[in-house]
Amino acid sequence: MAELPPIPGDATAQIDAVSDHTTVTERRSGEMRSARRATPPGSRSSRARTGKSRRLPTPALIGAAALVIAGIGAVAVSSAKPPVMETADFQALSADVSGSSAKRYDPNNVDVTRDFDRALLDKQAEQQAAQLSASLAALADRTEARSQQIKKNQWVLPLTGYRLTARFGQSSSLWSTVHTGLDFAAPSGTPLVAVARGTITSTGYDGAYGNKTVLTLEDGTEIWYCHQSSVKVSSGTKVDPGTVIGYVGSTGNTTGPHLHLEVRPAGGSPIDPLASLRAHNVNP
Repeated sequence: MAELPPIPGDATAQIDAVSDHTTVTERRSGEMRSARRATPPGSRSSRARTGKSRRLPTPALIGAAALVIAGIGAVAVSSAKPPVMETADFQALSADVSGSSAKRYDPNNVDVTRDFDRALLDKQAEQQAAQLSASLAALADRTEARSQQIKKNQWVLPLTGYRLTARFGQSSSLWSTVHTGLDFAAPSGTPLVAVARGTITSTGYDGAYGNKTVLTLEDGTEIWYCHQSSVKVSSGTKVDPGTVIGYVGSTGNTTGPHLHLEVRPAGGSPIDPLASLRAHNVNP
């Protein structure tokens, strides 16, 4: 226990002052009572009463003493020093708390099995590789299908090793009217191919046109191949671009071996074959 500090000197004086004041008050009260009762001064009863009042503590005196004792106790309690935490203890506690917090929330300290992680990563990598392979295969299939579709729908040149000798709309004594097609001069026997996907709808000899083959495309456009030396396909045959259908010749009204090519939309009047070929990215 902490040692109690000594009682201040002025505290005793305060107690004595209170006691004196009380005695005076009691004395005055006694004198007034004595005056009322007409007790002769110096009588036994008066002295006994006065002495008795001096010996008994009054409520005011008791209260003053209690205040002094309470003050002394407060001084004694406040003078006791609280326990002081040493710096080393505080640093150790702080380090322990901060270390635990860091370990608790640091994502790099997650407690997992390395073998489990490796197996999971390997499985996921295999799944990704399989999905990628399947996607590439599907893409290749779609690309090939699209390529075949484009190939089937594209136009190509009707032959190779040629030179253009007459164009659409020209007039000459060689023709009864204006020229209705595009002439490709080439050696006799040069293969002739379908310019686009379609169906052979007619083959045979046709007067000034000589041996003629009619290829009808999917949109109804007719392509006429005239002056052939021979025809390789028959009516009803379905062909794709590049399929050989006959050979260059000079049958009919001609001055030499060549292909007379006509383009007739929906089987109607002829239009310029050069414009039709160029419209389909074919440039003779």
